[in-house]
Amino acid sequence: MADLHTPSGQRTRVWRLPRYVRGPKPRRRTELGLLLLVWVIIALLFSLASLGTKGNLPTHTVSFLGGILGLTVAVHLANRWLVPYANPVMLPLVAFLNGLGYIEIVRWNPVAAQQQATWTMLGGALYVLTLIVVQRTRDLDRYRYLLLLAAVVLMLAPLFPVVGTSINGARLWVHFGGALQFQPVEIAKILLAIFFASYFADKKELLSIPSARVGNRLVLDPRPLLPIILAWGFALMILGFENDIGFAMLIFAVFIALLWVATGRFTYLALGLGLFGAGAWVATRYFTQAHARISIWLDPWSQAQGRGLQLVQTWYSMGSGGVGGTGLGLGHAGSYVPFLTTDLIYGAIAEEMGFIGSGILVIALALLIGAGFHIAQRCRTDFARLAATALTLVLGFQSFFILAGVLRILPFTGITLPFVARGGSSLVANYVLIALLLRISNDAGPEWAESDVVEAEQATATFGPN
Repeated sequence: MADLHTPSGQRTRVWRLPRYVRGPKPRRRTELGLLLLVWVIIALLFSLASLGTKGNLPTHTVSFLGGILGLTVAVHLANRWLVPYANPVMLPLVAFLNGLGYIEIVRWNPVAAQQQATWTMLGGALYVLTLIVVQRTRDLDRYRYLLLLAAVVLMLAPLFPVVGTSINGARLWVHFGGALQFQPVEIAKILLAIFFASYFADKKELLSIPSARVGNRLVLDPRPLLPIILAWGFALMILGFENDIGFAMLIFAVFIALLWVATGRFTYLALGLGLFGAGAWVATRYFTQAHARISIWLDPWSQAQGRGLQLVQTWYSMGSGGVGGTGLGLGHAGSYVPFLTTDLIYGAIAEEMGFIGSGILVIALALLIGAGFHIAQRCRTDFARLAATALTLVLGFQSFFILAGVLRILPFTGITLPFVARGGSSLVANYVLIALLLRISNDAGPEWAESDVVEAEQATATFGPN
């Protein structure tokens, strides 16, 4: 506590912030300590996987560990410079998930692992670039409709005849000269999430407070909801034409969940369930890929030698892993499961690390999503709160849909497990997503700031002019 004198000579007693919390060092020190722990864990797992496979350490062990160290240190220094007050847990969790996925990828596909390492470096660079470009959270709110336009163009790009290409029945990729190929919908999902958050923050009261009169009763006015439903429906229609059932489910779930968070109206959840039922009926009746995935989900054993092969074989692999796993480098799933390192990498981890290892993976994802919701809770504006919620929902639903598909809780969608599965587009987009979350977290300020301001105001009121 300290005494301050006003120009009129009156004395006011206020609270001073403790010296040790004035700067960003405590949070970044926590982040660095957790990163050190992640480096040790990943190094041990990488060594065990190589010993199990080859009986010796690979020659590129030093370069691998040096690459991880260099990338994470560079991103950590960028956090110290650009987002000093941001959440200290998210980056270590991302590094752990990314490293664990890379170990399984290099175990089964060394060539793909080199590509994944390149995409990881690019993701780290775009992470830093995002923090440099987006210096304030409110800047995203200003360009709401430009973000929507960019998202629509990105989703339409795979349908263009020259650059668009179809792989495994889904037209999601664009390519340039055969050298560069990516999925623009991965970036579009982030832009749509921000657009939804901006629109709901602006129309929050109109969407939650009954203002239209029907007879003698006040009901919710549906007019503010019509423009965003049209935008959302158009996005789902594009994904339907591209046979992308996974991302259609993702955008649908994020939209309905965010609408409920913004308004608190269970009516919208009921509306969402009704729309989901109608959409599922239309998809199974008129979209071949959706019908095939649901039939595999209902009876995979009847197609165990066809479309259901990879799921059935993955379940056998997971069963052989048991509680403790076969051991890193000692599994056999990669020998007979197609697309193991992309769609079904969770099965590879469950086989070699068992229920314990796969459980740790799920816990890490849950902690990452929980950190995102914690950021949303601390936000001071409606837009920042809804933007953090929307971005976290993207990560959460994407993780849930692919895990539920592997475990036969839902039809298998084939979307990637964030930061773990092989896929450059998804990896880079998710690094940008994490950067936006940390920007929002930093703008919310340090956790002690709000409580200390309240204490200072109370102290001023109590020990006011004498």
